[in-house]
Amino acid sequence: MTDYTQPLETFRALALQITCHAVNQARDRQEAGILMQQAIARLTQQIAASVAFIGGDCRLIVLPEYFLTGFPMGESMEVWANKACLEINGAEYEALSNIAQKYSIFLAGNAYELDPNFPTLYFQTSFVIDPSGTVVLRYRRLNSMFAPTPHDVWDKYLDCYGLDGVFPVAKTAIGNLAALASEEILYPEVARCLAMRGAEIFLHSTSEIYNKHLTPKDAAKITRAVENMAYVISANTAGLANSPIPIGSVDGGSKIIDHRGLVLAETGAGESMAAFAEIDLAALRRDRRRPGLNNLLARQRFELYAQSYSQSNFYPANTMLNQSIDRKHFIQTQQQTIERLSDLGIV
Repeated sequence: MTDYTQPLETFRALALQITCHAVNQARDRQEAGILMQQAIARLTQQIAASVAFIGGDCRLIVLPEYFLTGFPMGESMEVWANKACLEINGAEYEALSNIAQKYSIFLAGNAYELDPNFPTLYFQTSFVIDPSGTVVLRYRRLNSMFAPTPHDVWDKYLDCYGLDGVFPVAKTAIGNLAALASEEILYPEVARCLAMRGAEIFLHSTSEIYNKHLTPKDAAKITRAVENMAYVISANTAGLANSPIPIGSVDGGSKIIDHRGLVLAETGAGESMAAFAEIDLAALRRDRRRPGLNNLLARQRFELYAQSYSQSNFYPANTMLNQSIDRKHFIQTQQQTIERLSDLGIV
């Protein structure tokens, strides 16, 4: 029997492009839960077929953003929390853990999740489940337009999880794994803080517009790979079903990019397992340890920038710490930030 705890220097990874079936039209948690379990049943078959096609060395599968539920469309935070958010030890995580165990894979995805430390909120969470069925990484999205983030309850979140819990990196048999959610690929600081903690592979669950021309997000995927000398595995949705949004609006372009910025595999639109490639950790680590012009990670001078960051205050922290919040809060806070920055002559 293969020992899946032994370190691997090469293996294959898959950015699995699947359709997201939204639960917005579900009347309650019970009905939404049935839809989620149906989605997991479909996923089980797709993973089984993908692993059989790619081969037994397919050790990592990345799923799209909020692949079980879609995103809230008009629901209050309370309604969405009760209907569509996963419990940390809930049935959905148990079912996903069973998949990871059955196919001996690391399974990465993204979901809306409840946290007993913050009973009035939920977080968009990227997770990694290892082949034993254990959740080895749980990253809460830090930049979101319309959902709570750890930064919105910053002081308490740090008390609960510490800074390494804000920027978690899982050191595993297939390398040092870290997660980025959706548009966070556009925020270089998030990836950089993860790279500072040793991240070698960025797991990017997304649901975004696909275009044959280079989009800002696709440009950012290549940039994050090059500047951090890390792989980026980006899994997009194959459309958003059961939603007023036209199904193909967020469909296609899942890809794997290596630490040199080379696109190793990419798929078009529709459900697909075509975006798979070999992950060569040995080559990545050789390049990270090789002196020279191209070793951008070792050449970083963070002290140059630390003071500018510490003296700047743009979007405020702790705005959801001690108050009941509705969805108007997000746009109002951003508008106030823009006005303040305008008064300072920054924007």
